[in-house]
Amino acid sequence: MKIITYNVNGIRSAISKGFVDWVKETNADMICLQEVKADITQIDKSVFEDLGYEIHWYAAEKKGYSGVAIFTKIKPKNIVHGCGIEIYDREGRVLRTDFEDFSLMSVYMPSGSSGEERQGFKMKWLTDFHEYIHNLKQNIPNLIISGDYNICHNPIDIHNPKSNANSSGFLPDERAWIGGFLENGFIDTFRHFNQNPHHYTWWSYRAGARVKNLGWRIDYHCASESMRERLVHSEILCDIKHSDHCPILLEIN
Repeated sequence: MKIITYNVNGIRSAISKGFVDWVKETNADMICLQEVKADITQIDKSVFEDLGYEIHWYAAEKKGYSGVAIFTKIKPKNIVHGCGIEIYDREGRVLRTDFEDFSLMSVYMPSGSSGEERQGFKMKWLTDFHEYIHNLKQNIPNLIISGDYNICHNPIDIHNPKSNANSSGFLPDERAWIGGFLENGFIDTFRHFNQNPHHYTWWSYRAGARVKNLGWRIDYHCASESMRERLVHSEILCDIKHSDHCPILLEIN
């Protein structure tokens, strides 16, 4: 089974850059999207339905902002929009699809790069989300939480760890949160297969960062420890360029 996660930074923009053809060619079983920045009525969903996908969507209340989606060729037995916490659900940050033997989540975690207020919001989210997942795992032990976490975990995950030591997305408290999250029963599936440097999922549009591969690895497929034996392969698809992020592939049995 092939699962993709991809922050498209505006699905309408991505569609204008060949996203539909790429989806057809990739032929993934499930695709988690973040920052769709649109209501479902603003795209022609039939082009994806014609490829065999059932479309599930959770937009933010604010127009042109945030929002997540899951495209799946396997019919879920249950769909949950949001995490039940209004301040986050208004921003369209969590969508869950439940299948017979696991659940897949598309998650867009907040960025704190715009200033202290949003950094504070991000830190509160991290505390609340950790508790939400802890409780969820009691009933759904097999989870795959895919999406834009907006945090680099270790120095290997960022092109210049020294100069970014005080940057949102690589702050000590954020990195400690990722570490604690993984220690509490999750696998960073890309690092499960690949311990090499220079693998990133986001690049600034400034200063030719992508051409120079000056990036950050802030997008993840994190799987419950209980799914370890089902993990087959993970790969960052860095040559795919509909966005300032790129997709990540996870294959499971």
